Amino acid sequence: MVLRDYQETINYAFVEAAWERDLCGNAAPIALKNPIASQMSVMRSSLLGGLLGALRTNLARKQPRVRLFEIGGCFASEAGSYVQHERLAGLAYGAVQSEQWGTAARNVDFYDVKGDVEALFAPRSLSFEAAVHSASHPGRSARILLDGKAIGWMGELHPQWQQQYDLPQSLVWFEVEMSALLATSVPVVDEVSKLPPVRRDLAVVVDESVTVQSLLTALHAEKAPFVVEIGVFDVYRGKGVADGKKSLAFRVLLQDTQKTLTENEIDNSITRLVTALQQHGAQMRV
Repeated sequence: MVLRDYQETINYAFVEAAWERDLCGNAAPIALKNPIASQMSVMRSSLLGGLLGALRTNLARKQPRVRLFEIGGCFASEAGSYVQHERLAGLAYGAVQSEQWGTAARNVDFYDVKGDVEALFAPRSLSFEAAVHSASHPGRSARILLDGKAIGWMGELHPQWQQQYDLPQSLVWFEVEMSALLATSVPVVDEVSKLPPVRRDLAVVVDESVTVQSLLTALHAEKAPFVVEIGVFDVYRGKGVADGKKSLAFRVLLQDTQKTLTENEIDNSITRLVTALQQHGAQMRV
């Protein structure tokens, strides 16, 4: 996290009940019998509240660009007993990088922090699915998944909380389970091919309700031979595409480390990918 320009904070595990209610949707947090202060009356179920408090402290001291993270315990009541989960959370606020003459200024966005989270778990691949979280903007919130299992959340702070907590602009945050982060394996090194890859583009039309992630998951699950990379490079709505539909374009790279691929081998792999897309309601666009 430090290499991604974040600074570590250490906050109390005792937090304001309002933070739990607002940011976590937790109407019944674990209450302390004898809190040391009224604003530290419950146990936290998320690290986000403490990070938000640290951000406000920095903003009060005229810090325009803030990157914070914390590793710590979160507490919940499960099956009649109290449990503790170790998590890592972070937030980014302000400009995407320090002001300089060579780069146009812009504020950090959802995709900047998504890249930070992906770098944190590299070389393992994460997936993200749209989901609603009480702390996040309804259209800029996602579940973080590793091998199909939910391991955390990320999103842009909800405008209501931005206004309530007196933030001049929004922030982007994430929180993941430490157990998932620590469950690393030794990377497997692939031989570098001496031959160039072959690129094929697939353009499809799908319903607006179909997510890009669901199609990417289907394509990767197909495990078509010689396919080394699949990505989205275009999303289009407008003239030529019916209302309630969107056009998606996928980039497919195929490669073999030992030989040049034949047209038949390429066509067989692409046919399998096309079939996988069609099984999810996609129509090929010529």
